[in-house]
Amino acid sequence: MVSVTSAQDAVAQAFRAEWGRVVATLIGTTGDWELAEECAQEAFAKALQRWPTEGVPRKPGAWLTTVARNQATDRLRRRGVEAAKLRELTVPEPDAAVEEIPDDRLRLIFTCCHPALAMDARIALTLRTLAGLTTAEIARAFLVNEQTMAKRLVRAKNKIRNAGIPYRVPPAHQLPERTTGVLAVLYLLFNEGYAPTSGDTALRVDLAAEAIRLTRALANLMPDEPEVLGLLALQLLHHARTPARTDSADDLVLLPDQDRTRWDQPEINEGMALLTTALRRERVGQYQVQAAIAGCHARAQTAADTDWPQIARLYAHLATVNPSPLVELNRAVAVAMSDGPAAGLSILDTIELPDYPLLPATRADLLRRLGRTAEAADAYRAALALPMSKAQHRFLTNQLTELTGESHVPAGNRPR
Repeated sequence: MVSVTSAQDAVAQAFRAEWGRVVATLIGTTGDWELAEECAQEAFAKALQRWPTEGVPRKPGAWLTTVARNQATDRLRRRGVEAAKLRELTVPEPDAAVEEIPDDRLRLIFTCCHPALAMDARIALTLRTLAGLTTAEIARAFLVNEQTMAKRLVRAKNKIRNAGIPYRVPPAHQLPERTTGVLAVLYLLFNEGYAPTSGDTALRVDLAAEAIRLTRALANLMPDEPEVLGLLALQLLHHARTPARTDSADDLVLLPDQDRTRWDQPEINEGMALLTTALRRERVGQYQVQAAIAGCHARAQTAADTDWPQIARLYAHLATVNPSPLVELNRAVAVAMSDGPAAGLSILDTIELPDYPLLPATRADLLRRLGRTAEAADAYRAALALPMSKAQHRFLTNQLTELTGESHVPAGNRPR
């Protein structure tokens, strides 16, 4: 027997680590997306009931998959569907290595990224089924409202069912047409681990690691695709900073203040080597450019050594390759570091990102550096009034407190 709190913590950890595996396996077994998600949810609910008295299984993922599969079988029997119609399922070991043939999670990504689906639907559906992100979390990642995202998810699932889209990694000649969507999914999956849009923790290391694992599998599948290598390089270069990104209180530590001796140098070396290999293909895309930016930070021995003019030039190039408000926001930061906060602020004034807290937060920082304290405080308050993770909320509250002495949460704030 374990304490209820310990069991709840174990279930929460298992959800983060195993949700995608359980759902992907059930979809591969039943072909029914809604059934797979419902039975996975029931399996985690049973874990909350049984693990306090029975103890946490040695392999939680295998336990959860077995329970979920039994739930699915019972439901299909009640519907009058013979269980024999289910394909044979071998429950994968949670710590099994990636084999030459990718596992169900990679199959799930390729199914979600079928060209018959709209690009935003491909990405959103995979984040929901593979990563277990809520509809609200995905909506924030796409900068749309929750109702709009819910409709997109329903339409995508219906499209897969009605069109009979197969659950598989496509043959080699079909891989290129799926690559863009798959990379976008893996990029957002990693970002949600690197900088969660909601929740109590500043980082979701397990989710970031899962994105890296799947990107490695894709790189093994497509070793000559430079953007796959570029994305893997980008993930590794960012992930290498994980040990220094939070303090003992799980509060975020800004890049200039991080202890660079704690960065994972082998990961940095691997990321830089992958980037070099990708760039030699002479087909530069957005992930390679972003990896080059991350490489500028990784090579700097101290914050003062950072080559901000080069980073600003790379963001300017990225804006031509993949123009977006988020790229412009990052370019504004780089320009501010290179040419001064006023230059960065002039770029911020051209950006429209409704309900995105990092825009007013960045504005606040630049205004503070310009000595415009009252305006900076207003910008911090505007940022704090928007949905964000609790770690982000703590960080911005601390910034506002340092600036003005305020310590209260602005009215209307809804930290997630």
